[in-house]
Amino acid sequence: MKERHQIAVRTLVDVVLRGGDLDMRFARSGRPLEGIRVHQKIQRQRPEGYRSEVPVSIEVESTDLILVVSGRIDGVIESDGAIIVEEIKSTTNDLKAVEKAPDPCHWGQAKVYAHLLASAQDLGSVTIRLTYCHLDTGDTLELTQVWTRDGLEAFFQELIDRYLNWATTLARWRHLRNAAIFSAGFPFTSYRTGQRHMAVAVYRTIRDGGQAIIQASTGIGKTMAALFPAIKTVAEGHIDRIFFLTARNTGKASAISALNILQEAGFRLKRVSLTAKDQICFCPDATCNPEECAYAKGHFDRLSEALDDAFLRDHLDRSAIEAVAHAHRVCPFELSLELSRWADCIVCDYNYAFDPRVYLKRFFDEENGAYAFLVDEAHNLVDRSRDMFSAKLSKSDFLELRRAVKKHLPAVYRAAGKINTWMLDARKKIQESGGFQSETLLPRGLEPLLRAFLRVSEQWLAKNQATPFREIVMERYFETSGFLRVWDQFDGSYVTCRQATGKDLQVKLFCLDPSNQLKLALRRSRSVIFFSATMTPAPYFRDILGCEPTAAMLAIPSPFPRKNLKVLIASGISTYYTQRERSVHRLVSLVRRFIHPKKGNYLCFFPSYEYMIMVVDQFEAQEGDVQVLVQVREMDEAGRARFLDRFSMQNDGTLVGFAVMGGIFGEGIDLVGERLSGAVIVGVGLPAICPERDLIRDYFDRRGAGFDFAYRFPGINRVLQAAGRVIRTDQDRGALLLVDQRFGRATYQGLLPDQWVMAVTESDRQMENQLKRFWSSGN
Repeated sequence: MKERHQIAVRTLVDVVLRGGDLDMRFARSGRPLEGIRVHQKIQRQRPEGYRSEVPVSIEVESTDLILVVSGRIDGVIESDGAIIVEEIKSTTNDLKAVEKAPDPCHWGQAKVYAHLLASAQDLGSVTIRLTYCHLDTGDTLELTQVWTRDGLEAFFQELIDRYLNWATTLARWRHLRNAAIFSAGFPFTSYRTGQRHMAVAVYRTIRDGGQAIIQASTGIGKTMAALFPAIKTVAEGHIDRIFFLTARNTGKASAISALNILQEAGFRLKRVSLTAKDQICFCPDATCNPEECAYAKGHFDRLSEALDDAFLRDHLDRSAIEAVAHAHRVCPFELSLELSRWADCIVCDYNYAFDPRVYLKRFFDEENGAYAFLVDEAHNLVDRSRDMFSAKLSKSDFLELRRAVKKHLPAVYRAAGKINTWMLDARKKIQESGGFQSETLLPRGLEPLLRAFLRVSEQWLAKNQATPFREIVMERYFETSGFLRVWDQFDGSYVTCRQATGKDLQVKLFCLDPSNQLKLALRRSRSVIFFSATMTPAPYFRDILGCEPTAAMLAIPSPFPRKNLKVLIASGISTYYTQRERSVHRLVSLVRRFIHPKKGNYLCFFPSYEYMIMVVDQFEAQEGDVQVLVQVREMDEAGRARFLDRFSMQNDGTLVGFAVMGGIFGEGIDLVGERLSGAVIVGVGLPAICPERDLIRDYFDRRGAGFDFAYRFPGINRVLQAAGRVIRTDQDRGALLLVDQRFGRATYQGLLPDQWVMAVTESDRQMENQLKRFWSSGN
């Protein structure tokens, strides 16, 4: 049976007709929500009999495949026996300039739609109307052409011939890929305990188009247990593409490592790793346009050869993409996005699937394929999604903008001034009420000021003039645009927050409950697997992540011997904020007694940087023979690597690292065997009390779970992540000390793993004796 290859009309036209330079300068291409409204307004104004959003498709069969081209015509009308096909485009460009040089791809789309309709209805000719509507003025421009059926068919056939060469290459590749996947088995001689259980659950969920929340212990090989069965479903035709979504670079590295292992075992899979634009750009100080960047000039003229070169490789990580981009002098970031079009697996950040500002519209709005989302360390998605769906503006930013453009852009200066004045008045009122306010309504009077600012700044940005203040205008423009995007979707899951700090004011549209928006984002996939070592409790994650009620919830217990982990609870010590100073002396004593029975490497996790430093200062004064490492604020990747490198099996003495719980050392690190002997976890991990957290608590109090959703559940997942650093394999042995009187309460113990055998220690000496027996006996 021949493969069916789906492609949208817009994608077909863009791929075949584009050429010339890459030019990412401000193009005033239109604002999405306003553009949709303009489309709908024009469609409503058309006479009776006008049909909108008319679906059309056609199948083209070649030797190797069946190409299915489909799309929706904006409008079709029959007038005096003639058929008019209308393509509507919104713009903020001058309509006279548009009339002189309309986009060839716009005409291309309209002509393909006309051909598809002419073929379906056996029409001899079709009138094509290209309608442009100016978003600011509401003025319209109508361009018309009359095409015979033969002319449209010739145009379409030329597009198809050029595209089929590439589509045939893809079809032959997929045949080769599937054969390799079918013949390859699991890349290791056996599964780890619990790993096969997870792999089977992943396979069945993707095969059946479902959702699953999987908690699986650190060390069982979750990444391989997710990727291996997902790849099998690609070969079987259940899905078109895998998106492996991560929160951190460590997650990307883990996925790439697993994919490399699978390749060595005989699997064939085209995989692309996406890197943020500012990290992969060859000319970070230049604007993406042919005048400033040599890689942008003629980019599309060289892109085809670059793609042919890249297609010879299966593994396209950052270094491979950069090598191809250098060789063919194309933009590496844009190349990576093009490569993703035919990749079988895309490894990327959560943003590319969920963030409304940057998600991959080419897949989720245009192609609408059958995709599987593998969401790694999915506990991180809760707070990340709140950030994605929220937006904020600051008074100080607009004041800075005014100072920058005062002598140059009077219209922008005045528009920003009106916003600044509004915020000044709001700040005075908020200062009178304690500095923070929240309400369930949108702020009155702000929206027209923001839209006016967008219009005038957009008019100037469209001139693309190189000036010292261009960047700040651009930053405020996109911040404001993003703020209004959230404004348009503001509902009962949002609050407006106003916070005054000194002379500044921040206005934030804060998403309390991301579940509804995540639910919409999950519709971009056929199947989704959320997995992590910490998904406790599963019903909380099912609700907050927007899963269906039917989503499977699976908890795979730790396969490692219970006797290998010694879990102690230090009772009688409080880590509440108001009692932290008086707890420092006892904590120092606990850490000293904890590390004394065995020389080795230890990590101590604290709820805040300030609390950690208080303990470090006293600890260092009393433990001169112990090596001490301290996490510093805003530690970069190189600093993180140096920190972890110190945790060596060859250390002669004892090394103690101090870190912040929930930070860069609380998850995603592997310190196997003697690289880590134990960990001290101070506190129950609760996020810092702040107005926003309290708003989350108040919102979820309606369900009777406000404190749990805002504080307890996020906190316990931080604890479990930190604890997961200790035991990484079935050969590891380690000790864990939980320091907080709340760990003795049923509300917290019920959230800790069933396989932990916990012992409460009444004194430091008792704890030390228990550890001596543990380390000496091996039990």
